[in-house]
Amino acid sequence: MRTVDFAKLNLQEGDRVLDLGCGEGRHMHAVYFAKDEIQAVGVDLLLEDVQKARKGFLDFPDLDPSSPRSFGFSVGNALKLPFADNTFDKIICSEVLEHIPDYLGAVKEINRVLKPGGTFGVSVPRYWPERICWALSEDYHNTPGGHVRIFSEGQLRGAVEAQGLSFLQRHWAHGLHSPYWWIRCAVGVRDDENFFVRTYHRFLAWDIVKRPWLTRMLEKIADPLMGKSVVMYFSKATQSGSA
Repeated sequence: MRTVDFAKLNLQEGDRVLDLGCGEGRHMHAVYFAKDEIQAVGVDLLLEDVQKARKGFLDFPDLDPSSPRSFGFSVGNALKLPFADNTFDKIICSEVLEHIPDYLGAVKEINRVLKPGGTFGVSVPRYWPERICWALSEDYHNTPGGHVRIFSEGQLRGAVEAQGLSFLQRHWAHGLHSPYWWIRCAVGVRDDENFFVRTYHRFLAWDIVKRPWLTRMLEKIADPLMGKSVVMYFSKATQSGSA
């Protein structure tokens, strides 16, 4: 389930792209196949997730070893990225900053490794759908590795702009997913066997695979109303000072 829109990220042939907090690789796989020539790099704090993401590539039957595309993975901390300054043309950080106590330090590192003229796409849970989840369930956020804050859009935008990056645009995503998480939080976020949880999960899985026109239209309506995520895009000024 992809959150960042590659058209809004302005993904180009030959770009070197960092997926920070890549998890099991949902954006990494999409980046790799989005262009004929791309260098995709995934970083995550958890070795297990990095291994799963890499396995997803190695098990892909159409992976061409002679392709000009490339991919790589690393275990790393967002507060101390193992890359030189100005390394990446594009950076994706999707549903990560809400987990990091020192999120300002992570934003600073993102700015450091982003090339002048590069683009940064970031998503976090949207304020009011997230607030409902917190109100319904302590377990939703009060667990190791869980969400440590709820971002307002102004807070997130201000943190990134404070590093000198320029705001480009914003949209919302996954409007059909908010009710799923409200149901989970209401019945017990760890209760995977609840009838309503299982039924809604099957619906979401079907929608992701089939993508019928009806649910595409419903999501277009739902995203601005109750999108689970807010997604923002920023650009880093060129060395001459223009964005």
